[in-house]
Amino acid sequence: MRIAIIGGTGHIGSFLTPRLFDAGHTVICISRGLKTPYHQHPAWQAVERVVIDRDVEEAAGNFGERVAKLDAEAVVDLTCYRVESAQQIITALHGRIGHFLHCGTIWVHGPGIEVPTTESEPRTAFGDYGIRKAAIEAYLLGVPGLPVTILHPGHLVGPGWAPINPAGNFDLEVFSRLAQGMPIQLPNIGMETVHHVHADDVAQCFVRAIESRSAALGQSFHVVSPAALTLRGYAERVAAWFEKPARLEFLPWDEWRKTVNERNAAVTWDHIAHSPNCSIAKARARLGYEPRYSSLEAVRESLNWLISQGRVQAD
Repeated sequence: MRIAIIGGTGHIGSFLTPRLFDAGHTVICISRGLKTPYHQHPAWQAVERVVIDRDVEEAAGNFGERVAKLDAEAVVDLTCYRVESAQQIITALHGRIGHFLHCGTIWVHGPGIEVPTTESEPRTAFGDYGIRKAAIEAYLLGVPGLPVTILHPGHLVGPGWAPINPAGNFDLEVFSRLAQGMPIQLPNIGMETVHHVHADDVAQCFVRAIESRSAALGQSFHVVSPAALTLRGYAERVAAWFEKPARLEFLPWDEWRKTVNERNAAVTWDHIAHSPNCSIAKARARLGYEPRYSSLEAVRESLNWLISQGRVQAD
């Protein structure tokens, strides 16, 4: 099959492009040309690379038509963050492709009620990102006759970037302190949750959705690891990797937020207010999705990479 990937060298695309190439598909990798892939693979010497700046072309009203002219049978959109972007590309592609796959987010859900949260739960998104992604999902599923599938990943993990840490933000010092047996502070009692997924597992699910088209059409799927992590459990496991005690201190939210900068406080609040814990039963049953990585395995691979780069201090 001829498949175009919008964002083919990003977090997910760096794994998805090689997977589709290895499966025998003809792959067109669309990107702004600003990033190199996160890992090396023979696919990068063989796939068709197309440089398009989405923001510039959308502003000119040309992006959808430029993608349509590539004559792909399936298009995977990993970089759509506004309903207007979705409308432009669908206007150009509808009736000209056999399958359109959109990358959403588990943040289309607000706080969980019954957990693990299933895809059938009403959308109660809050925060700009979740609200915009929920609106895109509603739009795509509402276009008559559109052959669409939506995958909702959790918190992306993989070598090449920092994972959400046990304090619910991206401060690498949290990992360094745990690795060195130093105390860290967590909000509340550390029982809020985060739900990671390795980028290669997201890529796996996109491939399975493409290859299980009839089961995937018109559906949304969660793409996460088999189980979410509590913040305190996450911290305890990280410390144990380095044979150190987890020296955890707990503070009420209003006190904890004063111990970090405004950016880290805002990121942590987003994560603990959502406290995602999502089911993958539907993706397993319909698509045969089976994550290779648990949350902890995915984080450990990323953490080892960060240590090798000198960005986390383990000694």
